Amino acid sequence: MLRWTITFLVIAIIAAILGFGGIAGAAAGIAEILFYIFLVLFVISLIFGRGGRV
Repeated sequence: MLRWTITFLVIAIIAAILGFGGIAGAAAGIAEILFYIFLVLFVISLIFGRGGRV
């Protein structure tokens, strides 16, 4: 999931450099949403991953 976030971030940067504001904004928005989903899943995996083994 983090790989997709980085991909959309790179697309947003390239689109912004080339002057495509709408595409850059959309790609940056998608990258932001995917990053937050990644953070939530990462924290959940940390919490539930520790409880299983003692």
